[in-house]
Amino acid sequence: MPNKIKKEDYFIWINDLKSKIHAAQTKAALSVNSQLLELYWEIGKDIIERQENTDWGSKFIEQTAIELRNEFPQIRGFSRRNLYAIRQWYKFYSEKHQFVPRSVAQIPWGHNRLIITKIKDIDEAEFYCFETIKNGWDRETLEIQITNNLFTSKGNAVTNFGETLPADQSKMAVEALKDPYNFDFLGLQNDALERAIEDELVKNITKFLLELGKGFAFLGRQYKIEVSETDYFIDLLFYHLDLRCYVVIELKSGKFKPEYAGKLNFYLSAVDSQIKKKEDKQTIGILLCKKKDKIEAEYTLRDINKPMGISEYKLTDTIPENIKTKLPSIEELENELSEKMEKAKDDND
Repeated sequence: MPNKIKKEDYFIWINDLKSKIHAAQTKAALSVNSQLLELYWEIGKDIIERQENTDWGSKFIEQTAIELRNEFPQIRGFSRRNLYAIRQWYKFYSEKHQFVPRSVAQIPWGHNRLIITKIKDIDEAEFYCFETIKNGWDRETLEIQITNNLFTSKGNAVTNFGETLPADQSKMAVEALKDPYNFDFLGLQNDALERAIEDELVKNITKFLLELGKGFAFLGRQYKIEVSETDYFIDLLFYHLDLRCYVVIELKSGKFKPEYAGKLNFYLSAVDSQIKKKEDKQTIGILLCKKKDKIEAEYTLRDINKPMGISEYKLTDTIPENIKTKLPSIEELENELSEKMEKAKDDND
């Protein structure tokens, strides 16, 4: 009789297998996309050169769009609007590159258009191109990451990975963490308690995994471990498919306190002893707090020998419903304004 499949082992394996299949599908599509982007690069270059060196007039691009659509009616992308976008895209990247950058050529044109409308710095734009390739983002996900300012938050967590992990794994682990994490999708206010935040994170697990980044596989919440006949419960337990290790996340609704690291250190020791297998690498811990003092966090991690990171998270800044109901509506404001205008008119008469 075959051995019973352990839930965590199967979950890790099936996610790994799905990643391999997605990678194969992506590879097949990249070749066609790359050729299209190289063509767009040449079109953008030609348009810029003709505008700078000829007197063909202001209707040049409009006429070009008509000619190309008549000649190639089966090919999309030759509209007036898209030719202007191709020109803008080429001009943006050609300030730094002679040929279309590899990462830029590997993402769909719709993604490219989104990036150049949102980003003004070439290095930042190329960062989002690379992350799109690495994580397989669709356009909606890319826009969310740009809105959440991943470029400035990625790799900013306070960690001791450089002292506690091998160099290659340390670099990957640092890049896997962000600071801050954006939990705006939960719709909770800043005074929300830990259990409420945890409940909503699990209910919105797909969005939570997206915010954590590629590679995180969710194994459970309030994950029970037993130490010396006493039960302990880990807030959130994950396995990272690229780092090949378990990740323990402890969630705190207030400001970071040094004593939180001691409890997390205890959990890491327990997971390494009871759950981690020989082929797994050292378990990593993440403390998610609403606020932290960077110096205090660095001092806390200085002499801890377990790999650990400390990051902040942000909840929604929207107006609470109980306050919203006390604010005047647009209609009420317009009525009040009309009354004041009528009164002023009567006073003047």
